[in-house]
Amino acid sequence: MEIMKGQQGSEGQKMKKWAREFMRNKAFLAMCLPGVVWLIIFFYIPVFGNVVAFKNFHYAAGGFLQSLKESPWVGLDNFKFLFSSDNAYLITRNTILYNLGFIVIGLIGAVFLAIVMSELRSKLTVKVFQTSMLLPYFLSWVVISYFVYAFLSPDKGLLNSIITSHGGESISWYNEPKYWPLIILFMGIWKGIGYNSIIYFATVMGIDPTYYEAAQIDGASKWQQIKNVTIPQLIPLMSVLTILAVGNIFRADFGLFYQIPHNSGALTEVTSVLDTYIYNGLTSTGDIGMAAAAGLYQSLVGFALVVITNLIVRRFDKESALF
Repeated sequence: MEIMKGQQGSEGQKMKKWAREFMRNKAFLAMCLPGVVWLIIFFYIPVFGNVVAFKNFHYAAGGFLQSLKESPWVGLDNFKFLFSSDNAYLITRNTILYNLGFIVIGLIGAVFLAIVMSELRSKLTVKVFQTSMLLPYFLSWVVISYFVYAFLSPDKGLLNSIITSHGGESISWYNEPKYWPLIILFMGIWKGIGYNSIIYFATVMGIDPTYYEAAQIDGASKWQQIKNVTIPQLIPLMSVLTILAVGNIFRADFGLFYQIPHNSGALTEVTSVLDTYIYNGLTSTGDIGMAAAAGLYQSLVGFALVVITNLIVRRFDKESALF
Protein backbone atom coordinates (compact mmCIF):
# COMPACT_ATOMS: atom_id res chain seq x y z
CA MET A 1 0.00 0.00 0.00
CA GLU A 2 2.80 2.40 0.89
CA ILE A 3 4.50 1.65 -2.44
CA MET A 4 1.25 2.35 -4.31
CA LYS A 5 0.77 5.62 -2.41
CA GLY A 6 4.34 6.61 -3.22
CA GLN A 7 3.81 5.90 -6.89
CA GLN A 8 0.55 7.87 -6.90
CA GLY A 9 2.28 10.74 -5.15
CA SER A 10 5.11 10.82 -7.67
CA GLU A 11 2.61 10.70 -10.55
CA GLY A 12 0.68 13.56 -8.97
CA GLN A 13 3.86 15.61 -8.72
CA LYS A 14 4.65 14.91 -12.36
CA MET A 15 1.17 16.03 -13.40
CA LYS A 16 1.48 19.24 -11.37
CA LYS A 17 4.91 19.90 -12.87
CA TRP A 18 3.52 19.25 -16.37
CA ALA A 19 0.60 21.61 -15.69
CA ARG A 20 2.97 24.35 -14.48
CA GLU A 21 5.15 23.97 -17.57
CA PHE A 22 2.07 24.05 -19.78
CA MET A 23 0.79 27.27 -18.21
CA ARG A 24 4.25 28.83 -18.35
CA ASN A 25 4.64 28.09 -22.08
CA LYS A 26 1.01 28.35 -23.19
CA ALA A 27 1.76 31.33 -25.44
CA PHE A 28 4.48 29.41 -27.30
CA LEU A 29 2.28 26.31 -27.53
CA ALA A 30 -0.52 28.41 -29.01
CA MET A 31 1.91 29.73 -31.61
CA CYS A 32 2.88 26.15 -32.51
CA LEU A 33 -0.72 24.95 -32.73
CA PRO A 34 -1.38 25.95 -36.39
CA GLY A 35 1.80 24.16 -37.49
CA VAL A 36 0.89 21.05 -35.49
CA VAL A 37 -2.61 20.98 -36.97
CA TRP A 38 -1.15 21.42 -40.46
CA LEU A 39 1.28 18.52 -39.90
CA ILE A 40 -1.48 16.25 -38.60
CA ILE A 41 -3.85 17.00 -41.50
CA PHE A 42 -1.37 16.91 -44.37
CA PHE A 43 1.31 14.49 -43.10
CA TYR A 44 0.04 12.09 -40.45
CA ILE A 45 -3.55 11.44 -41.52
CA PRO A 46 -2.51 10.68 -45.15
CA VAL A 47 -0.13 8.00 -43.81
CA PHE A 48 -3.14 5.70 -43.46
CA GLY A 49 -3.62 6.02 -47.22
CA ASN A 50 -0.53 3.85 -47.71
CA VAL A 51 -2.85 0.87 -47.46
CA VAL A 52 -3.60 1.60 -51.15
CA ALA A 53 -0.13 0.20 -51.92
CA PHE A 54 -1.39 -3.25 -50.95
CA LYS A 55 -4.67 -3.13 -52.88
CA ASN A 56 -5.85 -3.25 -56.48
CA PHE A 57 -7.41 0.17 -56.14
CA HIS A 58 -10.47 1.05 -58.21
CA TYR A 59 -12.76 4.06 -57.84
CA ALA A 60 -16.26 3.49 -56.49
CA ALA A 61 -19.29 5.79 -56.37
CA GLY A 62 -19.11 6.19 -52.59
CA GLY A 63 -15.81 8.10 -52.57
CA PHE A 64 -12.32 7.23 -51.43
CA LEU A 65 -13.25 5.24 -48.31
CA GLN A 66 -15.80 3.19 -50.23
CA SER A 67 -13.28 2.62 -53.02
CA LEU A 68 -10.70 1.51 -50.46
CA LYS A 69 -13.18 -0.88 -48.88
CA GLU A 70 -14.23 -2.49 -52.16
CA SER A 71 -10.74 -2.76 -53.68
CA PRO A 72 -9.30 -6.27 -53.24
CA TRP A 73 -6.05 -6.98 -51.40
CA VAL A 74 -3.12 -7.92 -53.64
CA GLY A 75 -0.30 -8.12 -51.09
CA LEU A 76 3.07 -7.09 -52.53
CA ASP A 77 2.03 -7.35 -56.18
CA ASN A 78 2.13 -3.56 -56.63
CA PHE A 79 5.77 -3.50 -55.59
CA LYS A 80 6.69 -5.93 -58.36
CA PHE A 81 6.20 -3.15 -60.91
CA LEU A 82 9.33 -1.42 -59.65
CA PHE A 83 11.57 -4.47 -59.79
CA SER A 84 10.20 -6.61 -62.61
CA SER A 85 10.90 -4.07 -65.35
CA ASP A 86 14.01 -4.28 -67.52
CA ASN A 87 14.71 -0.64 -66.62
CA ALA A 88 14.76 -1.26 -62.85
CA TYR A 89 18.56 -1.22 -62.65
CA LEU A 90 18.80 1.82 -64.94
CA ILE A 91 16.39 4.03 -63.00
CA THR A 92 17.87 2.97 -59.65
CA ARG A 93 21.39 3.70 -60.85
CA ASN A 94 20.45 7.10 -62.26
CA THR A 95 18.51 8.12 -59.16
CA ILE A 96 21.31 7.22 -56.74
CA LEU A 97 24.24 8.55 -58.80
CA TYR A 98 22.60 11.88 -59.59
CA ASN A 99 21.66 12.41 -55.94
CA LEU A 100 25.18 11.53 -54.81
CA GLY A 101 26.49 14.14 -57.23
CA PHE A 102 24.03 16.73 -55.92
CA ILE A 103 24.97 15.96 -52.31
CA VAL A 104 28.76 15.99 -52.72
CA ILE A 105 29.20 18.79 -55.26
CA GLY A 106 26.38 20.85 -53.77
CA LEU A 107 27.87 20.59 -50.28
CA ILE A 108 31.34 21.66 -51.42
CA GLY A 109 29.97 24.49 -53.56
CA ALA A 110 27.61 25.82 -50.87
CA VAL A 111 30.31 25.83 -48.18
CA PHE A 112 32.76 27.51 -50.59
CA LEU A 113 30.31 30.27 -51.47
CA ALA A 114 29.39 30.79 -47.81
CA ILE A 115 33.04 31.24 -46.85
CA VAL A 116 33.63 33.60 -49.79
CA MET A 117 30.63 35.74 -48.79
CA SER A 118 31.79 35.82 -45.17
CA GLU A 119 35.10 37.31 -46.31
CA LEU A 120 33.45 40.16 -48.21
CA ARG A 121 33.51 43.42 -46.29
CA SER A 122 30.88 45.30 -48.28
CA LYS A 123 27.37 44.56 -46.99
CA LEU A 124 25.89 45.76 -50.27
CA THR A 125 28.02 43.28 -52.23
CA VAL A 126 26.96 40.43 -49.92
CA LYS A 127 23.28 41.33 -50.38
CA VAL A 128 23.65 41.45 -54.16
CA PHE A 129 25.39 38.05 -54.14
CA GLN A 130 22.75 36.51 -51.87
CA THR A 131 19.85 37.84 -53.93
CA SER A 132 21.33 36.76 -57.26
CA MET A 133 22.17 33.27 -55.98
CA LEU A 134 18.80 32.80 -54.24
CA LEU A 135 16.70 33.80 -57.27
CA PRO A 136 17.01 30.43 -59.11
CA TYR A 137 15.70 28.62 -56.03
CA PHE A 138 12.30 30.32 -56.43
CA LEU A 139 11.99 29.73 -60.17
CA SER A 140 9.80 26.89 -61.39
CA TRP A 141 11.44 24.14 -63.43
CA VAL A 142 8.87 24.90 -66.14
CA VAL A 143 10.21 28.45 -66.43
CA ILE A 144 13.82 27.26 -66.28
CA SER A 145 13.15 24.66 -68.99
CA TYR A 146 12.32 27.47 -71.44
CA PHE A 147 15.57 29.25 -70.58
CA VAL A 148 17.46 26.01 -71.15
CA TYR A 149 15.66 25.48 -74.45
CA ALA A 150 16.73 28.98 -75.53
CA PHE A 151 20.32 27.81 -75.13
CA LEU A 152 19.92 24.26 -76.50
CA SER A 153 17.33 24.68 -79.25
CA PRO A 154 18.56 22.70 -82.31
CA ASP A 155 17.86 25.48 -84.82
CA LYS A 156 17.87 28.83 -82.95
CA GLY A 157 19.62 27.98 -79.71
CA LEU A 158 22.38 30.27 -78.43
CA LEU A 159 24.96 27.49 -78.11
CA ASN A 160 24.37 26.20 -81.64
CA SER A 161 24.57 29.75 -82.97
CA ILE A 162 27.98 30.16 -81.32
CA ILE A 163 29.16 26.77 -82.60
CA THR A 164 28.05 27.38 -86.19
CA SER A 165 29.48 30.91 -86.20
CA HIS A 166 32.90 29.38 -85.51
CA GLY A 167 32.58 26.86 -88.33
CA GLY A 168 31.26 23.91 -86.30
CA GLU A 169 28.17 21.77 -86.81
CA SER A 170 25.07 22.32 -84.76
CA ILE A 171 24.28 19.72 -82.10
CA SER A 172 20.88 18.15 -81.61
CA TRP A 173 21.08 18.45 -77.82
CA TYR A 174 17.78 16.74 -77.08
CA ASN A 175 18.86 13.66 -79.01
CA GLU A 176 22.42 13.33 -77.61
CA PRO A 177 22.44 11.51 -74.23
CA LYS A 178 26.19 11.98 -73.64
CA TYR A 179 25.82 15.68 -72.75
CA TRP A 180 22.92 15.37 -70.34
CA PRO A 181 24.56 13.99 -67.15
CA LEU A 182 26.60 17.20 -66.95
CA ILE A 183 23.60 19.36 -67.87
CA ILE A 184 21.41 17.71 -65.23
CA LEU A 185 24.09 18.00 -62.55
CA PHE A 186 24.78 21.63 -63.40
CA MET A 187 21.11 22.64 -63.39
CA GLY A 188 20.32 20.81 -60.15
CA ILE A 189 23.27 22.34 -58.30
CA TRP A 190 22.75 25.79 -59.84
CA LYS A 191 19.15 25.93 -58.60
CA GLY A 192 19.83 24.91 -55.01
CA ILE A 193 23.35 26.11 -54.23
CA GLY A 194 22.28 29.68 -53.40
CA TYR A 195 19.74 28.59 -50.78
CA ASN A 196 22.17 26.14 -49.15
CA SER A 197 25.04 28.64 -49.16
CA ILE A 198 22.92 31.17 -47.23
CA ILE A 199 22.29 28.55 -44.53
CA TYR A 200 26.03 27.96 -44.16
CA PHE A 201 26.71 31.70 -44.39
CA ALA A 202 24.42 32.35 -41.41
CA THR A 203 26.36 29.75 -39.42
CA VAL A 204 29.72 31.26 -40.39
CA MET A 205 28.56 34.71 -39.30
CA GLY A 206 27.54 33.23 -35.94
CA ILE A 207 31.04 31.90 -35.15
CA ASP A 208 32.62 33.61 -32.13
CA PRO A 209 35.08 36.27 -33.46
CA THR A 210 37.49 35.51 -30.59
CA TYR A 211 38.41 32.25 -32.34
CA TYR A 212 39.71 34.20 -35.33
CA GLU A 213 41.43 36.75 -33.09
CA ALA A 214 43.27 33.97 -31.27
CA ALA A 215 44.25 32.39 -34.60
CA GLN A 216 45.59 35.74 -35.86
CA ILE A 217 47.63 36.19 -32.69
CA ASP A 218 49.15 32.76 -33.32
CA GLY A 219 50.11 33.90 -36.81
CA ALA A 220 47.53 31.84 -38.74
CA SER A 221 47.01 32.79 -42.37
CA LYS A 222 43.55 33.29 -43.84
CA TRP A 223 43.54 29.74 -45.27
CA GLN A 224 44.63 28.32 -41.89
CA GLN A 225 41.82 30.23 -40.18
CA ILE A 226 39.31 28.76 -42.61
CA LYS A 227 40.76 25.27 -42.28
CA ASN A 228 41.09 25.21 -38.48
CA VAL A 229 38.26 27.50 -37.34
CA THR A 230 35.53 27.97 -39.96
CA ILE A 231 35.23 24.45 -41.36
CA PRO A 232 35.27 22.66 -37.94
CA GLN A 233 32.48 24.98 -36.79
CA LEU A 234 30.46 24.08 -39.90
CA ILE A 235 30.87 20.31 -39.58
CA PRO A 236 27.81 19.73 -37.29
CA LEU A 237 25.51 21.58 -39.71
CA MET A 238 27.11 19.86 -42.70
CA SER A 239 26.52 16.49 -41.06
CA VAL A 240 22.85 17.17 -40.27
CA LEU A 241 22.04 18.47 -43.77
CA THR A 242 23.94 15.58 -45.38
CA ILE A 243 22.04 13.02 -43.28
CA LEU A 244 18.73 14.56 -44.36
CA ALA A 245 19.90 14.64 -47.99
CA VAL A 246 20.88 10.96 -47.87
CA GLY A 247 17.33 10.21 -46.72
CA ASN A 248 16.09 11.57 -50.06
CA ILE A 249 18.62 9.71 -52.17
CA PHE A 250 15.85 7.53 -53.64
CA ARG A 251 13.81 10.58 -54.54
CA ALA A 252 14.52 12.69 -57.60
CA ASP A 253 13.42 16.22 -58.43
CA PHE A 254 10.64 15.44 -60.87
CA GLY A 255 10.68 18.86 -62.51
CA LEU A 256 14.41 18.67 -63.18
CA PHE A 257 14.31 15.27 -64.84
CA TYR A 258 11.00 15.70 -66.65
CA GLN A 259 10.80 19.36 -67.68
CA ILE A 260 14.42 20.19 -68.50
CA PRO A 261 14.97 17.34 -71.04
CA HIS A 262 11.31 17.72 -72.22
CA ASN A 263 10.77 14.03 -71.44
CA SER A 264 12.67 13.17 -74.60
CA GLY A 265 12.61 9.45 -75.36
CA ALA A 266 16.10 9.67 -76.84
CA LEU A 267 17.45 10.69 -73.42
CA THR A 268 15.74 7.97 -71.38
CA GLU A 269 19.03 6.21 -70.64
CA VAL A 270 20.46 9.19 -68.75
CA THR A 271 17.36 11.10 -67.56
CA SER A 272 15.01 8.33 -66.45
CA VAL A 273 14.80 8.20 -62.65
CA LEU A 274 12.40 6.61 -60.22
CA ASP A 275 9.97 9.54 -60.12
CA THR A 276 9.69 9.97 -63.89
CA TYR A 277 9.38 6.20 -64.31
CA ILE A 278 6.49 6.12 -61.82
CA TYR A 279 4.79 9.08 -63.51
CA ASN A 280 5.08 7.58 -66.97
CA GLY A 281 3.79 4.27 -65.67
CA LEU A 282 0.88 5.95 -63.90
CA THR A 283 -0.16 7.97 -66.96
CA SER A 284 -0.02 4.91 -69.20
CA THR A 285 -1.73 2.38 -66.89
CA GLY A 286 -3.65 4.52 -64.37
CA ASP A 287 -2.57 2.13 -61.61
CA ILE A 288 -2.96 4.10 -58.36
CA GLY A 289 -1.79 1.15 -56.26
CA MET A 290 1.51 0.99 -58.12
CA ALA A 291 2.16 4.70 -57.54
CA ALA A 292 1.32 4.36 -53.84
CA ALA A 293 3.66 1.36 -53.55
CA ALA A 294 6.47 3.32 -55.16
CA GLY A 295 5.96 6.26 -52.78
CA LEU A 296 5.90 3.95 -49.76
CA TYR A 297 9.05 2.21 -50.96
CA GLN A 298 10.85 5.54 -51.32
CA SER A 299 9.76 6.65 -47.85
CA LEU A 300 10.81 3.42 -46.13
CA VAL A 301 14.20 3.34 -47.86
CA GLY A 302 14.73 7.02 -47.07
CA PHE A 303 13.89 6.49 -43.40
CA ALA A 304 16.26 3.52 -43.19
CA LEU A 305 19.06 5.49 -44.84
CA VAL A 306 18.60 8.42 -42.42
CA VAL A 307 18.83 6.09 -39.42
CA ILE A 308 21.87 4.23 -40.79
CA THR A 309 23.70 7.41 -41.80
CA ASN A 310 22.96 8.97 -38.42
CA LEU A 311 24.35 5.92 -36.61
CA ILE A 312 27.53 6.09 -38.69
CA VAL A 313 27.99 9.80 -37.94
CA ARG A 314 27.21 9.19 -34.27
CA ARG A 315 30.04 6.66 -33.99
CA PHE A 316 32.56 9.34 -35.01
CA ASP A 317 31.02 12.47 -33.48
CA LYS A 318 27.89 12.48 -31.33
CA GLU A 319 27.58 16.26 -31.54
CA SER A 320 27.26 16.10 -35.34
CA ALA A 321 24.53 13.44 -35.32
CA LEU A 322 20.90 14.24 -36.02
CA PHE A 323 19.61 12.37 -32.94
